[in-house]
Order: sequence, then structure tokens, then C-alpha cells
Amino acid sequence: MSEFIDLETQDSVRMPWNVIPGTKQESTNSVIPVSAIYTPIRPFPTMPLLPYSPLRCRTCRAVLNPFSTVDYAAKIWICPFCFTRNHFPPHYASITDDNLPAELFPQYTTIEYDSSLEKPSTPPVFIFVVDTCMIEEELSYLKSALSQALGLLPDHSLVGLITFGSFVHVHELGFSAIPKTYVFKGSKEVNKEQLLEQMSFFLNKPKPTTGVIACPRDGLSAESIARFLLPASDCEFTLNSVLEELQRDPWQVPADQRATRCTSTALSVAASLLGACVPGSGARIMAFIGGPSTEGQGAIVSKSLSEPIRSHKDLDKDSATHFHKAVKFYEGLSKQLIHQGHLLDLFACALDQVGVAELKIAVERTGGLVVLAESFGHSVFKDSLIRVFQSGDHELGLSSNGIFEINCSKDVKIQGIIGPCASLEKKGTLCSDTVVGQGSTSAWKMCGLDKTTSLCLIFEIVKKEIPDATVQPVSNQFYFQFLTYYQHNNGQMRLRVTTLSRRWIAGTGSIQASLNDLIAGFDQEAAAVVMARLVSFRMETEAEFDPIRWLDKSLIHMCSRFGDYQKDSPSSFSLSPRFSIFPQFMFHLRRSQFVQVFNNSPDETAYYRMILNRENVTNSVVMIQPSLISYSFHSSPEPALLDVAAIAADRILLLDSFFTVVIFHGSTIAQWRKAGYQDLPEHQAFAQLLQAPLDDSDTIIKERFPVPRLVVCDQHGSQARFLLAKLNPSATYNNEGPLPGGDVIFTDDVSFEVFLDHLQRLAVQ
Repeated sequence: MSEFIDLETQDSVRMPWNVIPGTKQESTNSVIPVSAIYTPIRPFPTMPLLPYSPLRCRTCRAVLNPFSTVDYAAKIWICPFCFTRNHFPPHYASITDDNLPAELFPQYTTIEYDSSLEKPSTPPVFIFVVDTCMIEEELSYLKSALSQALGLLPDHSLVGLITFGSFVHVHELGFSAIPKTYVFKGSKEVNKEQLLEQMSFFLNKPKPTTGVIACPRDGLSAESIARFLLPASDCEFTLNSVLEELQRDPWQVPADQRATRCTSTALSVAASLLGACVPGSGARIMAFIGGPSTEGQGAIVSKSLSEPIRSHKDLDKDSATHFHKAVKFYEGLSKQLIHQGHLLDLFACALDQVGVAELKIAVERTGGLVVLAESFGHSVFKDSLIRVFQSGDHELGLSSNGIFEINCSKDVKIQGIIGPCASLEKKGTLCSDTVVGQGSTSAWKMCGLDKTTSLCLIFEIVKKEIPDATVQPVSNQFYFQFLTYYQHNNGQMRLRVTTLSRRWIAGTGSIQASLNDLIAGFDQEAAAVVMARLVSFRMETEAEFDPIRWLDKSLIHMCSRFGDYQKDSPSSFSLSPRFSIFPQFMFHLRRSQFVQVFNNSPDETAYYRMILNRENVTNSVVMIQPSLISYSFHSSPEPALLDVAAIAADRILLLDSFFTVVIFHGSTIAQWRKAGYQDLPEHQAFAQLLQAPLDDSDTIIKERFPVPRLVVCDQHGSQARFLLAKLNPSATYNNEGPLPGGDVIFTDDVSFEVFLDHLQRLAVQ
């Protein structure tokens, strides 16, 4: 596995198949598609930043890279993608074998260009959209978190504030004498023209008769924009005083009804305001929502409490009356935001559902952040919000205005991308007819991206069998180039270029030799993550899809193709070390929250999938198969099997499942802790044992976004369920008793041993 991680540290790419199946048939037989998980702007300490524009091929627009063939005498380079001969421009005249520009150095397969001569004039823009339909306690938590966040904003960044309940209130922060707001009815649609008219944008400067109205150069006066979007340093006092005086929504809510909350209208007003004032800047709408939307186009439930909020069962039966209308509205909103270059961040904190499942399309396609917590007072929300604005070691590296493009050798086409981006509909010869995720294009818009945002690119091999085995293919090297044009968080426009080379399996050798080649280049972690993204995508888009059956069939096909066995003899079955952990990943994926929606609301499922679709391989593997570390007096901290057998009375376990971090004390440890032994000077070792998992969990929490929930629990306690739900049930209530001091899990799920036994029987048939 380590060599794949080394490849990732050089190019931030992980591929399930690092040796590519040579033909369409071979690729189909290999079950997992040719794909890549790429982190476009992951920081590299050694990567050079070049202060000039890239040199591009005149035919396919690929950028000069270390795989280009260079003729130093004639000053010509040959593009590895389309084989066009390109002349070097005059400023490359001194190029020789010993005097190479950085982009031709073999170690710089990933390189960045900074071609912006002057810094763009638009500062970062944040517009806070705040829900006021909640109890006083929640509102006070939210107000204190927001005022803390305001103190962390860069001084030059522009800030706006919209609050909403039954009505939408746009606060005029530029008028500091008294608080002044413009009010819009929550149930009424407002378009951009009506918004500008009603907010008196044309009082001093008449409305232009033709053309699009947006930003100062198109007819809006800078003064009228500065009434609603002000530099943080200028409006900090006004904004804090508005927040201090913010009251909960004054409209009475009858006992049998929900509060009137017009989330969709507020977001629509925010999008139109930004579209008029700062189009094309990387502006963020930060929505803080404390309950379900009941008014406007994006309502998810009626006001009457007798109607429950939609569940997975309702979505499956297609009986969720508001769902499709709300999704259609947010799809329209996402198109508007993508066109403007803006993004939507969602902070949803409530015990009830708030509509994350409907909002998912707008957040995911614009590349926004999402945080789901039980309350605005919870550390998951408070710490995550601070992380957004934090600078230094653990900053998110928020960037904006990204455009992502792909070039690749012929014989391969792009089916699409599963991840936080939107298709720019740039059709061409590279696009496959089969579409997965955002497809039918070779360029995508990424309104927002950060240093861990990862895309899953799905390819299709279109090369047919070579009919004459004596004809050797010209070259068995194959090239990809990924171009990411984005605005760095310091304001500069940059272009990141990653060029990869992988080899085909030429269809000339024996079948076993080509299988061995494929096995040698198989990355089982990347494969598990691609399968997780694919199964989540298909569960959302295909009505009659059976995820468990699909995963099982795929795994059986994989094992019967790449396993080593004699036909009909399960005991002879074995897998190469390259494949040996893959069945385990699939076992845990089948039980994970991405596939098992029982006991999760549609909001929670949408949230988990949104995070899975934007995280890198290492983090995604932890979501699929959590890591477990055991602490005891007998040994130093060591990894433990994710199995109920890992529980012992004298052990502490630390489970990291990405969304939650659990510290689990065995029964004896818990008794000693309750007796206060750790406070006695002669039991220093026990105090250190209790502290060690806390220190390790602290390290995990500091580096992660969204901040995970920390659960500290004891064996046989109610919160022990957070650990037990993730363990392999090797000891259940209906088989032999557990080890002394151990535990059993009350479940009818099969254990991994039974699963593997069935897999071997089916694979050898």
C-alpha cells in the first residue's frame, strides 16, 4: 500500500488500477471502472510556483509536461496526447538538455503557474443567512458563535447579513445611525429586478434601460452596494449590535403547528443580491438553519404538526409530497449560483430534520461546506465554524472560482465526476455516452474548493480487442492531464497542472500474465472508496437499485477473476496480498451508513454522502472501515481488529469513524476511574493510561473538518452503542459466550467469518 501513498504525495492521485486494463472487455471484466481520486489543490511543500503563463499545445490545449518529447536542436516539443509538433516561443530559446525549464523536470509532474500580473480587486465576500425561528437558548448560542466568527474574518472581506423567519429581513449595515432592514414576504418569489427596485438601488442613479444589471461597471453605484456589503473592519460594531439585539421570530406559533420558516426565499434573496453586487467573485452564502422549511418554494413539510417530515420510506414510495418541488427549486438555485460563481455553505443544527436532503444539490454542485449537529451550542458546530475562518497550520485553504479540465490519451473517455463540482457542458471527443455523476463534458466548474476537496473521476476504456496479436501496439504508456484553474485564498489566480503516466496491459501476453500485472497495480483502498461513491450515487439516482446485491455480485466477480483456487473447492481459495483486505472493506461498506439507511433520516444520509463525496482516500476509508486502537497496561497503544473480541474489561479502546470519535472504557477501567484511583499519587500509570486516548483523540479532532463528535463511554453504558454498531459481530446473543470480560452484540447480522465463508463458496463455482 505504501507505494500508492508515495504516488499520492507526489501527484495527489489514487487510482484503483495503476496498470490499466488494455481493452474494453478486459475493463468490464475487472468490475471496478478505471477511475482516479484526485485532490486538485492539495498543498505540496516541494512544488514550484512558476511566475509565467503555461505553454499549451496548439491542437489539444494540453500543457507542456515532463512526458513531452523535446527536440532541442529544432526547438520543437511533441504533445504526448495528440502528437502535434509545437514550436517553442522565443523566450525558451536558451533551452538545452542541461538547461531545462521547471515544467520539463521529470520530478515535477505536478506544477503550479501564477499568471496573474496584478491581484484581483474583489475581496472575499461572506453573506450570513440566519434563521430566527428557534428557542431563545439556541438563538443565543448561534449569536455568540457568529460574533466569535466575525472577529476572525479578514479585515478587508465584505460582509452582509440576512435574517429570516416568516419574513426575510435584509439588513442595511451601511446605515449605522439606527438599525434598518428591507423586508420580503416569505411566501412570495422575488427576482433580481424586483429585489433591486425594492431595495432602492436606483434612487440616485437611474436604472439602465438595456443589458444585465450587475456590479458597478454595469450600472449599479458602488455606494448602493456598500449599503449591504461592507468591509468587516468597518461594520464590525454595527453587525455585533444587530446580532445582540436579534430577537426570535415574533410571529405566534399555534400549539399544533410548526414555525413559519421561509428558508428557500431567504437563500434566493441572498443569491440575487450577490448576483447583482459581486458577480464572479468567490462569495459565500453561509446559511445557519435551525429547523424545517415550511414556507416558500423549498418547503419540506407543511406547517401542521400532524404531518410528519418525510422519511426514507416516504421517498422510496414516492409519497413525500414536497420533496420533488423543493429539489427542483434548489436545482434552479444551484444553476444561478454556478453562473454567478458563488457557493452555498450549510450549517444545520436541530434535533429535527431541516431539509439537507433537498439542499444537497445546491451545496454539492457549488462546492460548499456542510455541517450537521444537534444544537448550535454543540462543539461540532462551534469548532467547525471557527475552523472555516482559522488561519495557520489547520486552515482549510478555502479557494474559489475553480475550473477543472481533463485531457487524456485516445482510447479512453470520461464518463463523469462524482464530487463537489458542476458540469460546464463542454462536449467533445473525450466524453463517453455513458454518464456517471456530472458527465457529458470535459470541463467542470468548482465554485468552491479547499485543500482536501477530492473528485472521483470515472473513465471508460473504448479500445477494442487487437485482432492481430502480431501487431505490437505503438506504445503501452498512457497519459492523463488534470488542469485546475482557481483563485488562491490570497487572491491570486493560479493554474495547477498534474500530468500522469500509467501503462496499459498490451493484449499480447498470456491471460495469467496480464492478470498478474493488474493485481500488482491494484490499490484496494482507492477501489473501496470508488465503490462507496458509486453505490451512494446509484442509490440516489436509480429507483429500483439494490445496493447490497450489487456490492455482493461485484465482489464475487472480483474474487472469481483474481482469486487463486481450484474449481468447486472453497478451502483452496486464496487472494493475493494486494486484494486481501478488499472483501473486508466491502463487508464494512455493506453495514455502513452510506448503504444502510435504516435508523438514519434522509438528512443524515445526505450529509454522510456529501462528506464522502468530497474527502480524500485516507479519510473515506476511515468512514467505511473505522480505525480502532487499544490501550492497556500490558503494551503500548496498538491497532486492534474491528471486532467485538477487541473489548476487554481492562482495556481502553479509541474508535475513529470520521464523524464520531469514541473513547470506550472496559468495565474494570470504568470502576477504577469512578473510584478515583487516577487522582492518587501511587496510581500515576493509571492516570497516564486514561489521558493517552484523550490526547490522541484531540490530535484527530484538530485536523478534521467537520469537527467530529467526541463520545466518552463505559462498557455496558448506553453510549457504548456508538462503538458496538461498528464492530464485527463475531460474538452475538445466539452463539457461544464471549471471552471473560468481553461483550456480545445483540444482532442478527452475519459476522465477517460467515460472510467470507459464503464468498469463497460462491467465488469458486
